[in-house]
Amino acid sequence: MEEVTRSVLAEEILKRLDLENLCSVACVSTTLRSAVVSGVLPSLTSLDLSIFSPDDETLNHVLRGCIGLRSLTLNCLRLNAASVREVLGPHLRELHLLRCSLLSSTVLTSIGILCPNLRVLSLEMADLDSPAVFQSNLTQMLNGCPYLESLQLNIRGILVDATAFQSVRFSLPETLKVLRLQPLLESEAILLMNRFKVTGTYLSQADYTALLSPSPSFTLQSLSLVLDLISDRLIIAITGSLPQLVKLDLEDRPEKEPFPDSDLTYTGLQALGYCQQLTSLSLVRTCYNRKISFKRINDMGIFLLSEACKGLESVRLGGFPKVSDAGFASLLHSCRNLKKFEIRGAFLLSDLAFHDVTGSSCSLQEVKLSTCPLITSEAVKKLGLCGNLEVLDLGSCKSISDSCLNSVSALRKLTSLNLAGADVTDSGMLALGKSDVPITQLSLRGCRRVSDRGISHLLNNEGTITKTLSTLDLGHMPGISDRAIHTITHCCKALTELSIRSCFHVTDSSIESLATRERQAEGGSKQLRKLNVHNCVSLTTGALRWLSKPSFAGLHWLGLGQTRFAGRKETVTATICGHRPWLTLCFDGCELGCYDGWEFHTPQRH
Repeated sequence: MEEVTRSVLAEEILKRLDLENLCSVACVSTTLRSAVVSGVLPSLTSLDLSIFSPDDETLNHVLRGCIGLRSLTLNCLRLNAASVREVLGPHLRELHLLRCSLLSSTVLTSIGILCPNLRVLSLEMADLDSPAVFQSNLTQMLNGCPYLESLQLNIRGILVDATAFQSVRFSLPETLKVLRLQPLLESEAILLMNRFKVTGTYLSQADYTALLSPSPSFTLQSLSLVLDLISDRLIIAITGSLPQLVKLDLEDRPEKEPFPDSDLTYTGLQALGYCQQLTSLSLVRTCYNRKISFKRINDMGIFLLSEACKGLESVRLGGFPKVSDAGFASLLHSCRNLKKFEIRGAFLLSDLAFHDVTGSSCSLQEVKLSTCPLITSEAVKKLGLCGNLEVLDLGSCKSISDSCLNSVSALRKLTSLNLAGADVTDSGMLALGKSDVPITQLSLRGCRRVSDRGISHLLNNEGTITKTLSTLDLGHMPGISDRAIHTITHCCKALTELSIRSCFHVTDSSIESLATRERQAEGGSKQLRKLNVHNCVSLTTGALRWLSKPSFAGLHWLGLGQTRFAGRKETVTATICGHRPWLTLCFDGCELGCYDGWEFHTPQRH
């Protein structure tokens, strides 16, 4: 009877829980621990540990009983090479190693030796080795994994050598369908494209218009590259070698203005029409602190693109300052199945582009218009008629005001809303607070006219948002104080991620309120997973007692940079992280979770 009960417990209850809840259940009693260890962990085929960064000991405890894993995702921020090697084996078919700040490229050799049956591999690594050493280890890995179908390699650092992938073209398995490389030189990318050709001869430098037949051996469908330059020559090489592409994602970061004959022009955009199955296209030029853009592309280039690629369902364009409403509107009208539309830094894009959006792109599900200064509330009102919209990002569109928030409130499928830097006020929050919009992610960062009163309007009016909101960004808002945090603590039962960075009026009282939130009598609140109080200068070291155990039991990440805690790193780390080896402290100013910036710092060890 006891065996039957244990079997039912494992099959009907425990196997429905995620890993974190399983660990909590295992701590309740010896019987439950035995049920988890013997009845659940051995049957797991997939495990995702990306939401927190375990240390070596924690990882060993978690994986000890997981003998049937075929898919594993690890946050390696605090893991060394020996720990990672322990989890590798021929049983793995899918492996994702993220934020490998401490791992050298020798881990590539280990993967090639120990994981010969891999189908999917993703690696985010810091730049710790010379290009020659990295290339040697990469070649050994690729030779040892002949069945790879998806390969994503992201090497990050301050001055990453873009020749790191120089030899990759010689070792790529023919089974590959998805490829992402960062960083890569344009010249190397062109040579890589020729790897996919039947003849094996490279494109002539003098004649990039000679399009050869694709190799029947390669069936690459998705290509993503971060380069030093996007040019016509590159686009023509890609489309000539891979006409079967379904997804193309290109980003470049040129250090200086490209020469006219080596930049992207109409010719390259028109060549994209050779990929007749293309449904997703991303072309982005990112130049931090430099005014470098696609200056040779205007509306005519986008007209040619919209006519050549009418089957696009996802479009992402950044760095096209000379394209105006006419060009962007042509995409909305020509691509009848468009679901995702993202435009960055388009200084000539205005409300007129969306004048007839409901008559052309009713299928839109995601719209992101970042740093488009001419976009106003009138465009948002038009988008408010797109009933399928789930994501609306208006970050740094400073002319957005309260007048459009009633239209936003009518979007019954909207789950993510970014109003960072908008000119919305406390009154506008009332419209969102009374609506039935199921928003799970909301950013009001930099909304200087929203104060504590606005947060009260948002959360004290019995709208759906109080039940659904899980991620909230209130950073850089001078009107936010303890009063707003107390409102959040009382109303947001589903909140798991909160950023209040650079909120100068937030004091220790807010930390106390958040710490006691999960132990309130009425209960029902989810545990905070990530909290960012970077540059909250009014916090004192007295708040340390509320950041220590048993408070914030579920916290995975805590940002404490430029606070009074930063001057006492060792003491703070020992106090807060004692008995919580899964908790990452960041004193380096990263955003929630160190998704960007992990390669520049080493986390606190404890």
